[in-house]
Amino acid sequence: MKLNESSAVSTTRALLVPYESRHVPTYHQWMEDPAIQEATASERLTLEEEYENQQSWRSSHDKLTFIICQPVTDNSAPSVHASQVDSPEKMIGDVNLFLYPNDDEEEQADDQFQCIGEVDIMIASHDHRGKGLGRTVVSGFLQYISRNLDGILHQYYTGEREQAGTTTSSPMLKPRLRMLMAKINKDNSRSIALFKSLGFEQEGDVNYFGELKLVLRDLGAYAAANVPEGYAELVYERED
Repeated sequence: MKLNESSAVSTTRALLVPYESRHVPTYHQWMEDPAIQEATASERLTLEEEYENQQSWRSSHDKLTFIICQPVTDNSAPSVHASQVDSPEKMIGDVNLFLYPNDDEEEQADDQFQCIGEVDIMIASHDHRGKGLGRTVVSGFLQYISRNLDGILHQYYTGEREQAGTTTSSPMLKPRLRMLMAKINKDNSRSIALFKSLGFEQEGDVNYFGELKLVLRDLGAYAAANVPEGYAELVYERED
């Protein structure tokens, strides 16, 4: 998504920055790990394919991605500088939002375009696992989604209309996020506990792929009651 291309999210424990081409070599190294491939249900890609993916994700209307980095020491500055705060040794993982149309016709309203968001997180750095960082990152990410929801939904809905070729032939509807969800392998007890601690609730049983579906239906209420310590949205400045 282009929405966050100049935005960073800062908390006392992590900094989230948009996924840039400079991050790809480190990201590619992470994804060479068979354990990470299995945990993220990802196929091994070449470095060239990872660069193509990064460009595709940046321009896509249905994917919002941040790279997780070590926190900045001064959270009072209005901006952070690319390549300084997100150098390879400061990169930790990534966090993503994927948007899909809501296919449940019974819950559709005539004047709304409903969608569902899927959240996932990867802490690639072994040194940062098992320390509660994932919870802080997802909480900050949910806060960002809540505060920027109108822009996220507008970009997604506009992209869906353009993709379907209906920008002029059908009336504009009001886009609405029906719920957020996370699909987690049933054996990944840490991730399940993480999302449940953030208010996600299990829906249904284990699916064919061995995954549990956890859902959060009221993002606004969660975000209002759970602002991460030191939360701030900063300008992500690139070098000329």
